[in-house]
Amino acid sequence: MFVLVEMTDTVRIAPWQFERKLNDSIAEELNKKLANKVVYNVGLCICLYDITKLEDSYIFPGDGASHTKVHFRYVVFHPFLDEILIGQIKSCSQDGVHVSIGFFDDIVIPPESLQQPAKFDEAEQVWVWEYETEEGAHDLYMDIGEEIRFRVVDETFVDTSPTGPSSAEASTSSATEEVQKKEAPYTLVGSISEPGLGLLSWWTNS
Repeated sequence: MFVLVEMTDTVRIAPWQFERKLNDSIAEELNKKLANKVVYNVGLCICLYDITKLEDSYIFPGDGASHTKVHFRYVVFHPFLDEILIGQIKSCSQDGVHVSIGFFDDIVIPPESLQQPAKFDEAEQVWVWEYETEEGAHDLYMDIGEEIRFRVVDETFVDTSPTGPSSAEASTSSATEEVQKKEAPYTLVGSISEPGLGLLSWWTNS
């Protein structure tokens, strides 16, 4: 679920921080810059693990701050494919079941990856597993707030870096831009279409 990623960055330390230890100032600046941010094709940054190397610091003309090239390792949330995770159902829609694991909410389990046969209850706005028994189908509801065990089957990264519009695209409608702005930079796709996966309450021993 969590991995250590080696990174390199140049950190600017303002003059009023010179009285502090350099490592402490750099650690604070790195966490300000990266913590709770998604790095494209890397994952969701959590916190600094350690600093492995500090190169020479430079002060440039017209800027009293120091600039230091830093080699460091950062704790990143990036589950591997086929990893089993446990989260809570955040909401349900026609697009599937939306799951949260507390610090990360962009997880979706599409309808085709639910336990089958499944149907969407429009009145309750929840997905239902129509579990077949000898006495007939028994509806098992995927209620909001329930704990759910799922397998990570895919991931999607979207580059949300700001880009200037080209002259040809300057006249495009703002509606398209608004949709793009709402896209999550990092999304996980889950599946519960196998025994043992789904709501924890389905598989508890009686």
